Amino acid sequence: MVQSYFCCKFIHTRMNLQHRIDLLIQSGRYILSEDSGWLAAKQEASQKNGWFIPGFIDLATKNIARSFLSKPALEAWVTKYNLPSVNPAPKTIGVVMAGNIPLVGFHDFLSVFISGNKIAIKPSSKDETLLKHIVAKLAEWDPEVNELVNFGGMLKGCDAYITTGSNNSSRYFEYYFGKYPHIIRRNRSSVAILQGDEPTEDLEKLADDVYMYFGLGCRNVTKIYVPQGYDFIPLLTAFKKYNYLADHHKYKNNYDYNLAILLLNKKFYMSNESILLAENASIFSPISQLNYEYYSSPEELETLLTGHQDLQCLVGKKYLLFGNAQFPCIDDFADGVNTLEFLTGL
Repeated sequence: MVQSYFCCKFIHTRMNLQHRIDLLIQSGRYILSEDSGWLAAKQEASQKNGWFIPGFIDLATKNIARSFLSKPALEAWVTKYNLPSVNPAPKTIGVVMAGNIPLVGFHDFLSVFISGNKIAIKPSSKDETLLKHIVAKLAEWDPEVNELVNFGGMLKGCDAYITTGSNNSSRYFEYYFGKYPHIIRRNRSSVAILQGDEPTEDLEKLADDVYMYFGLGCRNVTKIYVPQGYDFIPLLTAFKKYNYLADHHKYKNNYDYNLAILLLNKKFYMSNESILLAENASIFSPISQLNYEYYSSPEELETLLTGHQDLQCLVGKKYLLFGNAQFPCIDDFADGVNTLEFLTGL
């Protein structure tokens, strides 16, 4: 297969900040619409990636439209950074996107676009349909978008890079892009802290944090910390709201495989037929499994959490509220690295 190369060179653009905001607001309305072209794009994305079921595509895209692309959110966001009307010296930013959940790289696109810089995108083959469709729609409304946004294969000659991938791929990104200004993201996951007195409503919201997108997102809770003597029955019962995922063939294959591994290794586990609970110190768990670990005191819990460099979100009564992990706001930056500050500081 011939690898395409994309050279990060663009011509000068005159699009001002307010016009970019207006275009983004228009795209938000479009995402929330029943336009036939948009419906077809979502259907195509679902057909190309078996993990992108229609319900999860709608969940991701509607949150983007409401939390990122509303007029109040965008205007309040840009005000914080005193962005100039026209970027006097636009840079070209190479962005390597992941493909684990629908439109997972949209916030990077949004940050570069709103900053007045130019973006060269290497999308994941697992998640390219929706973003390409949205960019094509923006270019339909204003052809100058084509001067600001382009899609390519291997990115060469950009002024800075933003990449998202695994711990393994990050080593390659460091090698190729380390000499340029960069943000290089690695594996991350999220955990929840339970106190043992959570009402059913909170446990059902926690189920959202665990099951949404089949647990594939870095904001998905893949481990819970529970007090000694914790009763798992209410949690497993509340989690049954997602038992329908067990009918999804890809998810069921993972469930059966991980169940077999636990049985072969004679590991204790609990299940409600759609998830496996296993005691494990790792914050990373395979698809269809939720790890847990006991703690005996707040001090011990603090010790258990200390030193974890791989945490994306911490969910619980004193942290990010249950049910909110998969609904990031426009100011929630991946890995805690402020992308817009990085871009405006170039």
